[in-house]
Amino acid sequence: MHSPGRDEIAAIGHRVLSGKPIDRSEAEQLAATENTHLDDLFYWANRIRSERQGPHAHLCSIIAARFGGCPEDCKFCAQSARWLPQAERRRISPEQIVAAAIEAETWGSECFGIVTSGRGVPGGQLSEIEDAIRRISARGGITPCASLGLLTAESAGRLARAGLRRYNHNLETGRRFFPAIVSTHTYDERVQTLVVARQAGLELCAGGIFGVGEAWGDRLDLAFELVPFAPRVVPLNFLHPIPGTPLADHPPLRPMEILKIVAVFRFVFPDAILKVAGGREKNLRDLQSWIFRTGANGILVGNYLATCGRGASADLQMLADAEMPVADVKTASCAAAVRPMHRTGRGTPSAT
Repeated sequence: MHSPGRDEIAAIGHRVLSGKPIDRSEAEQLAATENTHLDDLFYWANRIRSERQGPHAHLCSIIAARFGGCPEDCKFCAQSARWLPQAERRRISPEQIVAAAIEAETWGSECFGIVTSGRGVPGGQLSEIEDAIRRISARGGITPCASLGLLTAESAGRLARAGLRRYNHNLETGRRFFPAIVSTHTYDERVQTLVVARQAGLELCAGGIFGVGEAWGDRLDLAFELVPFAPRVVPLNFLHPIPGTPLADHPPLRPMEILKIVAVFRFVFPDAILKVAGGREKNLRDLQSWIFRTGANGILVGNYLATCGRGASADLQMLADAEMPVADVKTASCAAAVRPMHRTGRGTPSAT
């Protein structure tokens, strides 16, 4: 497909601003943008962010409630026991989770994600996490979120009743490419977890990881797989190669390619918080602040799961320099009502 020119990009941008979703062919046009017109792509992505989302930046933080020892074989993950069987394994208490949430709130984080390794959470630890969610929710302020692997209707209901507002479950990549990076569970299992979470009344935080060998077609497959679910947050992660994993020597994406991914996803998701998360510092380096001028309006602040982030003060200074106010933790849209999914004639969310 030919690279779109200024007028073609502008026409698609105007469509998005008028409230009309773009289709796959238009997204393919944008993905074909060459360097000579990247500034136009970035301009319209930033304009969509500004007009549809406002000026605020949304911050979130996470903690590993259970780390390591995962039996799954995600090729990018440092927590897989298949790749790093001797890696540290740890589990923390509800008290530690609550303390970390309180600290994250002081940074301006509006949402706090409780994350566990593994396919799902055993009943005993699920009860502990429910306890932490209740305590965080009872305080007001920062909103408890979770990423606990595959959900059942029962576990999703328990989390919702405990006060969970949002569930994170990334599809990682497109359906066709998924078997190249994960073989121990299926794409449909991941999609079903999104269905179950929404049926329990939870907001969705769902995105993927880039730079793992996928093509642009796979990136767009991911985007349009997610569209029917109307995720409130779309996290964009970029491979941070971990020694010992199959992708340890995989070449990184170029910073401008990463910014192009951010921009195209903003066109597809004009009404979502577009969050640049894992791999931000390592891959973008001095261009980190550019994400806010290419469509992003969210970042993960603090440490990640297997790697360290930079200090929160550096990110807050970056936002101040970009003149982007941080969303108020007390009123941020993290606690907004769940938006309806796009539906097929069968009354279930379209998964393809």
